[in-house]
Amino acid sequence: MPGRTVSPVIAERLTLTQARRVALAAQGFTDRRPVAPSPRALARVLDRLGLLQIDSVNVLTRAHYMPLFSRIGPYPSALLDRAFGRAPRRLFEYWGHMASLVRVDLQPALRFRMDQAQGVWGGMERASRDHPEIVAWVLDEVRRRGPVTARQIELDVPRRTDHWGWNWSLVKTVLEWLFYTGQVTSARRNSAFERVYDVPERVLPPAVLAVATPDVAESHRILVRVAARAHGVATEQCLRDYFRTRPEPTRAAIADLVETAELRPVQVAGWRRPAYLHSDAYVPRGVRARALLSPFDPLVFERARTEALFGFRYRIEIYVPPDKRAYGYYVLPFLLGDRLVARVDLKADRRLGMLVVKAAHAEPAAPQETAVQLAAELTDMADWLGLSDVRVELRGDLAADLGAAARAGVGPGVAV
Repeated sequence: MPGRTVSPVIAERLTLTQARRVALAAQGFTDRRPVAPSPRALARVLDRLGLLQIDSVNVLTRAHYMPLFSRIGPYPSALLDRAFGRAPRRLFEYWGHMASLVRVDLQPALRFRMDQAQGVWGGMERASRDHPEIVAWVLDEVRRRGPVTARQIELDVPRRTDHWGWNWSLVKTVLEWLFYTGQVTSARRNSAFERVYDVPERVLPPAVLAVATPDVAESHRILVRVAARAHGVATEQCLRDYFRTRPEPTRAAIADLVETAELRPVQVAGWRRPAYLHSDAYVPRGVRARALLSPFDPLVFERARTEALFGFRYRIEIYVPPDKRAYGYYVLPFLLGDRLVARVDLKADRRLGMLVVKAAHAEPAAPQETAVQLAAELTDMADWLGLSDVRVELRGDLAADLGAAARAGVGPGVAV
């Protein structure tokens, strides 16, 4: 109910190491990687995470492909393409944690956002209000011709040219309004990474469409439950961030889940804010993970949480001028055991067939085996991406050792 607060009573205490291990177990990093990744392995990850964030940057690989690689190792990317782009779909595209592929069973819980146009950008709202005839025409075109891209149905209207990346026609703006409000959805992404729009009844499973729309309070309970399970242990801020929900309904949902014992208040050493432990969470005795993480991986996409859990300050520097970057353009944290021990700036040079390490930096007190383990993981990544070699450029305090590890035969690789 509005204004409801969560009891500050602390029922349990966790050390920071325990909290970190809880989080890693919840995210699937204590599971053994399958020998031959299958649809079942993919489904297990999707069940844990609930969503995969999408990003257009393709200097390495599209962001939504990486979390699966990080957890189950080299897998056929067609598995994920089918899960999103072909019936029976496991995923649909919507605004979850930013643009995301979301588990399709969560679509009913996101209808409140569609119905309220909650968080919609002003330009889309103005276009829908000022041009109702275009809205009706575009929706009819999608119904009649879908699946279809914006370029295939664009009207000859002036485009904005005052801001890079937002040079949208009126038709594209209207399509995004229809997408946000759930009147159209994305059937897939094409080879140019454009959304291919269609109406929900031709994309979403009938069983999902038939589910009664939960009220706003129940919708938030569903989303917070998914976020809490994915995090294992989390503050209110973490739980809000996962699906970008608003403070008041999120607090009310947390309170309800505490009442039903799905969440348990805990205190994590060093955290000033109260935290909540999911009922399925457990503290493993140890974690033997080895993974490269996308900047948009659910383990690290909430940067304050990443710093609180791992002592790892992480910022993406894509939009930082090159001479002002601390670590590089597209930097991935490296998880070894239960710590983030290094970061590498990576690029897939498809023309040369190389995975290029533009820079490599170790964290303070990184273990001695960091370079060898990172070289092995980079080799696996190169194989997964269809690249024949790993090239290490000598930038950063870990680069020399990483190049030596590559030369020593951990996998294909050269240092330059």
